[in-house]
Amino acid sequence: MATLGLIGARGYTGAELLQLLDGHDQIDVQTVSSRRLAGHAVKDHVQGIELDLSFEDLSPEAAAQRGHDAYVLALPNRAGGPYLEAIEEHCPDALVVDLSADHRFDADWQYGLPERLRESIAPARRIANPGCYATAMQLALLPLVGRLDDPPHVFGISGYSGAGSSPSPKNDPRRLLDNVLPYKLTDHIHEDEVRHQLGQSLYFMPHVAPFFRGIILTVSTVLKDAATEDEVLDHFRYFYEDEPLVTVQKESPLARDAVGTHGAFLGGFTVGREGHRLVFNATLDNLLKGAASQALQNLNLALGFDELEGLSP
Repeated sequence: MATLGLIGARGYTGAELLQLLDGHDQIDVQTVSSRRLAGHAVKDHVQGIELDLSFEDLSPEAAAQRGHDAYVLALPNRAGGPYLEAIEEHCPDALVVDLSADHRFDADWQYGLPERLRESIAPARRIANPGCYATAMQLALLPLVGRLDDPPHVFGISGYSGAGSSPSPKNDPRRLLDNVLPYKLTDHIHEDEVRHQLGQSLYFMPHVAPFFRGIILTVSTVLKDAATEDEVLDHFRYFYEDEPLVTVQKESPLARDAVGTHGAFLGGFTVGREGHRLVFNATLDNLLKGAASQALQNLNLALGFDELEGLSP
């Protein structure tokens, strides 16, 4: 049994992770930190859990002095530094999984995409959880690395939960009503993240839609060697045949079909008449495989548990 402290549990991802951990047989959540919800019972704010704890407003020192086996930092970008410093001082051997973007480009941290890096994740003590869009893009592009003639173009649409729980134009239901909102159309951090991880140039165009959760990508690529749709489908199926959280299918997956699931779905492979242009779709739940489910995969791997423990359908 491993003990865990969740720091910054108020947001959507923190709530999703608590729901998953509540059903985990080998991880004991002992600390749930949130300044705004301090004193409130966790189960009054997170649906469907039995966890008998209250949110606490803990300083970095107080949190680190709990001496847990693992900590999850579910804090905004650039907010986790003081907690990490305190953990380094008081319990440096604790496992830390950071859900922010702070360490995704840091060579001293292990990047946490299990489908690509599980052998390196298992012994790691500092794990940077990937971004939601970046997870979907990498799973879509991994089978094509080295096979493309030009940088792929990726058109992405996310539910507004991807903008977080703090009010902003990107999660304002009134602004999104009957609308799709484009934003950060160049130099998005997830574009940089995928380029850094795969060594693959790409162009990413993100949008927010009026649904709450889910991501769908349309990936447009140019293959070096001509292929048929069946050949591409077979290649993707072979590439992911041992990955239980990646489903490859003939038809295009829908964003709503990924909601509430722990995996990613790839399909709709369409090849142009000369066999070089390939367009297909990828979907996942941005709060699960794009965040909480992937964090639990990483916790399981680094704590020595079965990777899918707590990720039942």
